[in-house]
Order: sequence, then structure tokens, then C-alpha cells
Amino acid sequence: MSYLIIIFLVLLSGLFSGMTLGFFSLRVDSLKRKAELGDKRAIKVYPIRKKGNLLLCTLLIGNVLVNSVLSIFLGSLLSGVLAVFLATGLIVIFGEILPQASFSRYALTVGAKFSWLVRIFIFLFYPLCAPIAWLLDKMLGDEMPTMYSKKELIMLVEDHEDSSRSDIDADEERIIKGALSYSNKTVKDIMTKKENIFSVEGDLEVTEELIHEIQNVGHSRIPVRMKGRFQIIGILYVKDIVHKKLGRQKIKDLMRKDVYYAKDTEKLDNLLNAFKSTRNHLFIVRDKTRKLVGIVTIEDVIEEIIGSEIIDEFDNKRNLHKYAKK
Repeated sequence: MSYLIIIFLVLLSGLFSGMTLGFFSLRVDSLKRKAELGDKRAIKVYPIRKKGNLLLCTLLIGNVLVNSVLSIFLGSLLSGVLAVFLATGLIVIFGEILPQASFSRYALTVGAKFSWLVRIFIFLFYPLCAPIAWLLDKMLGDEMPTMYSKKELIMLVEDHEDSSRSDIDADEERIIKGALSYSNKTVKDIMTKKENIFSVEGDLEVTEELIHEIQNVGHSRIPVRMKGRFQIIGILYVKDIVHKKLGRQKIKDLMRKDVYYAKDTEKLDNLLNAFKSTRNHLFIVRDKTRKLVGIVTIEDVIEEIIGSEIIDEFDNKRNLHKYAKK
């Protein structure tokens, strides 16, 4: 009978010790998210774990009480020195090391399985633990949620993508990393520089040669400049010229006169908001002296976010000749 009592007390000691480490290795904010997403284990554990100080007092008092009873009981059976060594060995190995190593690996699963038992212990020790927990709540306040910097989040995404147990794939990793980092970049980082801009003069007539040139470029929007100087006066939408007769109209008669500007130092998140608010997909970029230095499109921003080149519905090199002759 004595052996059964010793085994029971050691198991109970290990249970208290393991649950203490297991429950408190689970973050309250993480459990809340899992519970809201329907994780059945988190739904069981979260109501217990969110009352952190009450749970801590219950488990620690229970652990200390069991260990004390175990030491006293062994002392009544064995000599003082032998009882100390035996109690220490049993508590350290079977009451601390083994249960904590096991519970730390499977904290959520084990916590869910023993949640009913923890509720019983909380009820039994409530008169003693409640005042202590209340005092701790007043002194320490609520637990602080875990907050990550953007760089830490990127590293977490990389770790998840590398893990075989994660459902994040390489494409999702690239997009998440782009979404987290694009706001740190400026228009200057992604714009097409002035010397690489394809533009047309407003006084040019819509000719077969011009359409052929635009076709080879493959852009859906073309900046229109004044004759003899590089000043943008409008934007030509290629879809607006496909049904026009050759030689009958000039570019400036077909262009859209709304021209929007962006600073080369503007952050990309602000630029994206500007694109959405103006419903325009191409901005002229100017430096601090208001000098034209390039152009930027909404596609440039999206490409920066997704980390891959995209082509919109008008960027393919379609044969514009047959449309222009109609």
C-alpha cells in the first residue's frame, strides 16, 4: 500500500509540474486566435489559460503540497538521510524532468486532455488561490501579447515554408515577404527612369508606322509629351486608338489629359493608396525640384509585393494594324 501511495504522489507531482510548464508555454494571444479559428484543443485550454495568475497559483500550490506530503511520507518509512535522497531523486526525475520534457513538446494536446482535471484543482484550491491571484492581477496587470517586428515575421514565414509540417508554400512566402517589406521602399526604387521611358509627341498623327512602334513596345499606356521638349501633357491609352482611322487624328486628340504626379521619395504604401483613390494606373515621377525623373505604374507596385512580373490585359503585343484600318 505504501508503494502505491508513493507512486500516486510522484505521478501527481509530475502532473502538476508538467502542466505548469505546458500551460505557460502557450501564449494567451496565440490560443485565442486558434480558438477563434475553431481549434478544439484551444477552445478547451484558452478559458483556463487566460486566467494566468489563478492557474499559476493553483498548479504551484498543488505541486508544493504534493511534494511536501511525499517527503513527509517517505520520512515516516525510511531514515532521514535516505528519505531526503529518495524524495529528491523521485521528485527531480519523475516529478520534474520527465513530465516537463513531455508536456513542453505536446503542451496544447496534453493541456486539452487534462483541462477537466485542472478545473477540478482550480475549484478545490480556489479559496486559497483566488486572493493571491487577485493581488497579482492588480500588481502586474494583464499579460503582454507577443509582438513581432517585420523582420521577425519574415523570418517566421521563412521557417514555416522550410518546415514540412507547414502549409505555407514558396509562392505564399514570396508574397507575404513582399507585402511586409514593400512599404519601406520608395518610388525611386521601382520607377522607370526618364531615359528609358517610351513616349510620343502630341502632334503626331496616328499612322501605321506609329501603331507598329507601339505594338512592339507592348505598353497599354503611353505618356504624351509636348513637341520639342520632354513635358508630359497627357496619357495615351492604347485601347483608345485601335479603332481609329490612320492619318485622321493626332495623338493629342486621343490622349487623356488627366496627369497625376508622385514624388520619387514617396513610400510605396502611400503610392498604392494614391493609385486607388485616383483610379489611375500611371503616375509621372518628379524629384524635389519638380523635375521629371521617370514614371511609375500600379503594376510596378504589385510586382514589388508579389515578387514577380505581371502583364495586364493590354500589355501583350497584339496586332493593332487590322483594328486601326477599320
